[in-house]
Amino acid sequence: MRHFAAEGLLGRFSSPEAALARWRVVMEEQYGRYLAGEQSFVAQRRERSRAFLGEVLSDAEADAWFARYLAHRGDADGLFPDVLPALTALTPGYRHGLLSNSDIGHQDRVLRGLGIRDRFEVLVCSDQLGHAKPAPEAFLAACEAMGLPPGAVAYVGDRPDTDAAGADAAGLYGIWLDRTGDGAAHRGLGLRRITGLAALPALLRSLADPTS
Repeated sequence: MRHFAAEGLLGRFSSPEAALARWRVVMEEQYGRYLAGEQSFVAQRRERSRAFLGEVLSDAEADAWFARYLAHRGDADGLFPDVLPALTALTPGYRHGLLSNSDIGHQDRVLRGLGIRDRFEVLVCSDQLGHAKPAPEAFLAACEAMGLPPGAVAYVGDRPDTDAAGADAAGLYGIWLDRTGDGAAHRGLGLRRITGLAALPALLRSLADPTS
């Protein structure tokens, strides 16, 4: 939102919330094209800039606009306060890997910037695989990278369909991290659900010992 204000764009919309809603629609459309293999990771950033602005931009202009967006967003980015305590509580009892529908170079830089890249023994991204979540192949590739069968892996993600339901369908234990508390909207999916990572250790123990 700070980026839109700094660029003088909020006046184009009825409210800041409307601007954010439009940005999210554009992101879903263009990132979806990236996941479908229709454009590169860099190209989807350029197309997001063009579509949101409704302007014809050169690649250099689109790259510059998106770089300014990332600079503003980076100021606000950071770990949720429950991330490090959860990782610490689950070490060394559990191994950690990360699967992302992203570009591996970008994701590696983000994790290193947050200081947690060394917490994950493997990083698997859709641009390497030719498959993206919720395709079973993506989840199974992450399991293979860790040398574990799907039934020994729990996958935690904040999307009920792409993450939790997709992991379940691939034979993993899908866990929906519902930070918004919107569980009622997806009750019919029958997903394992937590609203914060503090609840994860207990849930994992229950999966290992269903009688506990």
